[in-house]
Amino acid sequence: MEKVNISSSSDIQSMKLWDKGYSVHKEIEAFTIGKDLEFDVFLAPFDILGSIAHAIMLKQKGLLTSSELSSIVTVLHELYHIVVQKEFTIDQSCEDIHSWVELVLTKKIGEAGKRIHTGRSRNDQSLLDIKLFLRHQLFHLASSVKDAVMSLLQLGEQYKDIIIPGYTHLQIAMPSSFGLWFGAYAESLTDDLLTVQSAYRFVNRNPLGSAAGYGSSFPLDRALTTDLLGFEGLNISSVYAQMTRGKSELIVSRALSGIAQSISKMVMDITLYTSQNFGFMSLPQEFTTGSSIMPHKKNPDVFELIRAKCNRISAIHVEISGITTNLPSGYHRDYQITKEILFPAFTELSTCMSLLTIALQNSSYHQGITQDKKYELMYTVDSVNELVQQGISFREAYMLIGQKVQQGEYQKPKHMNTTHIGSINNPGLQEIQSYCIAEYNKFNFEKAESAEKQLLDKRFIQTQYLVD
Repeated sequence: MEKVNISSSSDIQSMKLWDKGYSVHKEIEAFTIGKDLEFDVFLAPFDILGSIAHAIMLKQKGLLTSSELSSIVTVLHELYHIVVQKEFTIDQSCEDIHSWVELVLTKKIGEAGKRIHTGRSRNDQSLLDIKLFLRHQLFHLASSVKDAVMSLLQLGEQYKDIIIPGYTHLQIAMPSSFGLWFGAYAESLTDDLLTVQSAYRFVNRNPLGSAAGYGSSFPLDRALTTDLLGFEGLNISSVYAQMTRGKSELIVSRALSGIAQSISKMVMDITLYTSQNFGFMSLPQEFTTGSSIMPHKKNPDVFELIRAKCNRISAIHVEISGITTNLPSGYHRDYQITKEILFPAFTELSTCMSLLTIALQNSSYHQGITQDKKYELMYTVDSVNELVQQGISFREAYMLIGQKVQQGEYQKPKHMNTTHIGSINNPGLQEIQSYCIAEYNKFNFEKAESAEKQLLDKRFIQTQYLVD
């Protein structure tokens, strides 16, 4: 394939895929484009991958020649390497990434570039880009969750013997441990992987070929593009394919919400545990901020900001639902707004998980917490259980210990004997690790990765699709 120089697109004239020769009112144009140019930068690599797959399919169906396909793929490969290195901006005169990519093609290779939109609408092109982007982001998110789980389990193993109070109604309840506490949030995040998995499978279906939502009179091979892009399957109905716009963003946002809520709950615990009234753990001073008036203050701002950001992320599905609810079938411009709501959440959530892990790894966890007399009553259940094991009925044992508490005569037992899985002496950290790894491995990311690599492999395309 001939090398094509695409070092700059500054000389490319403006273009809209729907241009019919008249100008749009400037204020209307600016309003309808909105923030698309800003957020379409995220979609650029995926628009190119989708265009490569579409061009291969067109050639296979006789709608492009081998020479045209070769020229198109050469330019798109070079363009891909430019956009993944962030060495580009979308020309302000272009309406979106789709217009820009087609315009670059047309500028560099002429008529062949104008053929790339054959059998394709901006509707299915945009939806394809979004699904490929979401699939990519969910892969990285799942990896971040797995890494966070492994880190929590490591900390749980390291500090599993430190007893801390457990709470119900924020009142002292029963003995717990850092092993149980870290394990709890590791398991919570692993459960969150289930919703990520569901979201991944939902977006991992091919909408390309649905065109504007009603198919095409061209003999498109939708199974081929499904295979080329590494999708699990395709959205069969062209009408429904377009209905997954908005629905995809909503389902993914709910998956993010679950993770954000787990993290937010954990940092709420931490802000309590690091306060002087609890004193279970402490941050190194370089992880805290101070007060402009109180010299002694060391504030856990990092955890408070993680809590706030995660609370915001956990609510974005409500905002997306508000935009998409009750829209009739077919594409509507309302969906454009979902990008600016959802796209930044991936980076923000991953940053929160990373900072949480770093902060926890550098925190100190205090021994001897439960020696304080105020925690003595959290052992009452163990005392009841001791009496039951001596042959007293549970209800009678409960009353006996309750009376001792009321009379100020209660003394905690000398030993605790917890053996079942998920208890202080058997927190089940290894089992949680196995659970996490098993769920992570169900994603089958390899298929998508392999397909994308093949689309960027000139030799693969040459041998498979350019030999007549």
